[in-house]
Amino acid sequence: MSLGVNLLAVLVEQAARALDGDDFDIEILEMHHRHKVDAPSGTALLLGEAAAAGREIPLAGNDVRVRDGHTGVRKPGTIGFATLRGGSVVGDHSVVLAGTGERVTLSHHAEDRAIFARGAVKAALWARAKKPGLYSMRDVLGLS
Repeated sequence: MSLGVNLLAVLVEQAARALDGDDFDIEILEMHHRHKVDAPSGTALLLGEAAAAGREIPLAGNDVRVRDGHTGVRKPGTIGFATLRGGSVVGDHSVVLAGTGERVTLSHHAEDRAIFARGAVKAALWARAKKPGLYSMRDVLGLS
C-alpha cells in the first residue's frame, strides 16, 4: 500500500519499455530485516512483474532468482533478483537497468512501516466516492 512503491512500479514498467532488453539488463535488489521469511519479497516480485510488463514478457520463466558458482554468461532478456536480509531494515528496493557504459537505478526506501497505513487510508478515502468496481493504486495515484 506504499504510495512510493506503487509509483516506482509504474516508473519501472516505463523504463523497461523504453530501454530495450537487448541493450539493458534488469536486476532487482531488495533488502529487509533479519526476521523476514520470504524471498524475494512481494514488493520485489511486484517490481519484477512491472519490468516484465514493460518488456511484454511473462516474469515466470524469464526470472533468475539464484546465482551461485559458475553460472555462465547472463541470458539476454532475463530479470534478475538479489535478496539481502539483515538488521532492522523495513524495506529497500532498487531496480537497475544496466546497459553498456551506463546504468539507470530506480529506488524506494521504506524507513517506517506507517507508510503502508498512510497509503491504505489514502486509497480508502479516494475509493469512498467511487462506484463499485476494481481499482488499483495506479487509479489512486492518477496514473491509470
